Amino acid sequence: MTVPNWFTNALETRNPLCATWREKSMADDKDVLRDVWFGRIPTSFTLYQDEITEREAEPFYLLLPRVSYLTLVTDKVKKHFLKVMKTEDVEEIWFEYEGTPLKWHYPIGLLFDLHASNTSLPWSITVHFKNFPERDLLHCPSNYVIEAHFMSSIKEADALKHKSQVINDMQKKDHKQLWMGLQNDKFDQFWAMNRKLMEYPTEEGGFRYIPFRIYLTMSDRPFIQKLFRPISPDGHTHTLGDLLKEMYPMAIANDDEPRRYQVVIHGIEPLLETPLQWLSEHLSHPDNFLHISVIPAPTD
Repeated sequence: MTVPNWFTNALETRNPLCATWREKSMADDKDVLRDVWFGRIPTSFTLYQDEITEREAEPFYLLLPRVSYLTLVTDKVKKHFLKVMKTEDVEEIWFEYEGTPLKWHYPIGLLFDLHASNTSLPWSITVHFKNFPERDLLHCPSNYVIEAHFMSSIKEADALKHKSQVINDMQKKDHKQLWMGLQNDKFDQFWAMNRKLMEYPTEEGGFRYIPFRIYLTMSDRPFIQKLFRPISPDGHTHTLGDLLKEMYPMAIANDDEPRRYQVVIHGIEPLLETPLQWLSEHLSHPDNFLHISVIPAPTD
């Protein structure tokens, strides 16, 4: 199968968020939100070599949205490979990268940052229809399961930010608008409602607590998540560096030693001096959590 032109062009396009980040003080906040929302990862899907097919299965190419979930945006991938398979050989679809099953309930951008940050594009994902890894992955029989997970995360985040006051004041149709905005990749539809979840009283200077998760590729622990305020008791604005010093100080190298780790959010390495409140408002995923990857620094 010939690689499509639109896919090749995407490989050659730099992540617009990188430029936006370096000039964030001059950028309009909504531009940052848009760059985060429309971030894409060029991906090549190939069928696992041991799957039984009636004819050769060609790769399938897709630009994956960083802020969505694998099982939500891969219907076309599934249909593509089902064309060459018999019904009796098809069980639940799941995805793997270099031997690691990919958790569908993690945002796509987080999966890439954790497992493939320093590899060349396209991201090469293997598709399976058999031998579901029960110990590694949750089952995802329908989009309702994704919606339930997504809304549960938003409610947890708002409990941290506003004691659940904002999400509880919303009507059921408002909750649905958040989900439909994500499901249909509608930035304006989503943010018309999500902006309410990002507001706070000016005199408080930020959220009650920052919803965050720190993921470590070199740990059996799924992630680090604790209570952390954006402002210290004496009025100091907490930064990304402050959070890391508290939660995982090894992520920050001393001046006299080589850097061991990269701290990645949405494919970039933010400055450690960046205020945590700003990061939470602008670089959180649609689930309202700030997903932070701590990965080994490249050695070459």
